[in-house]
Amino acid sequence: MSAAALTPRLALLLLLPPLLWAGNAIVGRLAVGQVPPVGLNFARWALAFALLWPLGRAALADRAAIAERWPYLAALGLLGMGSYNALQYLALHTSTPLNVTLIAASMPAWMLGFGALLYRVHPSGRELLGAACSLAGVALVVARGEPARLAELRFVAGDLLMLLAVVCWALYSWLLARPPAHMQGDRRPGWDWAGMLLVQIAFGLGWSGLAAGVEAVAAPELAWHWSPGVLALLAYVAIGPSLVAYRCWGLGVATVGPAVAAFFSNLTPVFAGVMSAALLGEPPHWYHGVAFALILAGIWLSSRRRG
Repeated sequence: MSAAALTPRLALLLLLPPLLWAGNAIVGRLAVGQVPPVGLNFARWALAFALLWPLGRAALADRAAIAERWPYLAALGLLGMGSYNALQYLALHTSTPLNVTLIAASMPAWMLGFGALLYRVHPSGRELLGAACSLAGVALVVARGEPARLAELRFVAGDLLMLLAVVCWALYSWLLARPPAHMQGDRRPGWDWAGMLLVQIAFGLGWSGLAAGVEAVAAPELAWHWSPGVLALLAYVAIGPSLVAYRCWGLGVATVGPAVAAFFSNLTPVFAGVMSAALLGEPPHWYHGVAFALILAGIWLSSRRRG
């Protein structure tokens, strides 16, 4: 079945996720000094779990299906909810929202690499060229526009943490795209999107709760400083980037396909740059624009169909 035409409604569905994800990076930066980063990740998903419970609770009652599939579900929870966002919030303690979102835009390169290594999905020459463009953009950001810095191998800690987060998300995405036999066909549980997400969050809460406990013991100085602003921050990350973005993205990708959706995903750095300049006083530099152009070119090359 061919992808549907891009209507204004579909465009809105696909614009909302990168806008909300860019906002998540801004919020993570604003939370520095007010909220422990790993604790924020746990609180985010705990609140998202509570909000999604009325829609997806039937899936959690299917204990036999969960027990049969728990290793797979636990891996999803660890990589998607337990690791990616916690690493992103940690990265924002030393990196900027714009850098973080640009580094996250290197995802196509990691997806191609893990696809070839783990699933024997070998990329075409065009896809490899696109991945090279994306990685060149990331390298430009990490080097802060000075290529000589790459030879010195001096990275901001937050940049490295975000690269690790991207690796986790790439593995998470492949697990979703290539599930084991017990999650395919007639053996797949009859869970809707809310039930599937709720089960993942439940496992993710276990991992993120454990990590938050370690953080509380190892870094007690990273305490919660409750205020109306912190409550608003927590509500945003639980509702916008977690629930609304996930649902809109799923609907949009299912309708127009992942190739078209990828262009929208890489609008996240653009939104983050505008928000950073407006809210954080962190205007973009020339190399951010060049990096974004390289990343967008990489996505375009990677997503072109063979003629």
